[in-house]
Amino acid sequence: MIKKISFTILLFISISIYSQEYNFDQYQYIIVHEKFEGLKEVDEYQTSSLTKFLLKKKGFKVFLSNESIPTEVSQNRCLALFATVKDESNMLSTKSYIEIKDCTNKVLYKSQVGRSKLKDFKKSHQDAIRKAYESMEDFEYTYNPNSVLTPKVIQPAHHPVKEASKPVTAVPKVVKKAKEEKTIKVDKPTKAEIVKTAKPAPVLYAQPKNNGFQLVNMKPEVVFIILKTNKSDVFIIKGKDGTLTKKGDNWVAEYYKNDQLVKEEYLVKF
Repeated sequence: MIKKISFTILLFISISIYSQEYNFDQYQYIIVHEKFEGLKEVDEYQTSSLTKFLLKKKGFKVFLSNESIPTEVSQNRCLALFATVKDESNMLSTKSYIEIKDCTNKVLYKSQVGRSKLKDFKKSHQDAIRKAYESMEDFEYTYNPNSVLTPKVIQPAHHPVKEASKPVTAVPKVVKKAKEEKTIKVDKPTKAEIVKTAKPAPVLYAQPKNNGFQLVNMKPEVVFIILKTNKSDVFIIKGKDGTLTKKGDNWVAEYYKNDQLVKEEYLVKF
């Protein structure tokens, strides 16, 4: 019994020390994943919405990952924290804890595990999340815009990044000669070629890896792993037999999928 009590006290002290190692006051925003581990649907049992509601009580501006977010966060995802709920349930009870990461996927905080034995799935999942949140008494937060450690996206000098330009609509040119008018036709893509043009281009964030980068979106999830070539504006897309090439302000990914050429345009933040 004494050993169990000692272990519990030591665990509580360890969690408290862990939570105080990082200064959360530099962040305004938290992005909550729209679908949690162990669930089949987006916001199933309103688990994501509940987590968003609870984290707002801490004073953050909270958004689900499938919602519109402030422009400054879309341009620099490192201004936000990312929250999800991890599942440790078994046959007897629902067990969940809240995990918070930064933009590099580094875990900054874990709540204690919330347990629920309610039989109704929705009530059980929500009860476990609420209990996990109640254990976050050591998670203290007051936004301080003057914090020294404000995160920034590092941009190498040889890869200047500009704001995404507005998409330009191609207008057929009319050539006049004497009294005749001829319209220049724009070739349509063949059936063997699929062209995807985002308006505006989706934003990806580059995280350094050996011989290249991994490009992640806002969720965050890895979209591509790219490898360096002897040209600074051309990368090889690993596992897709394709390339990522600089075109103006954006980058164009070209690769084959089901024997069809796919083109996708992105704004990449290096």
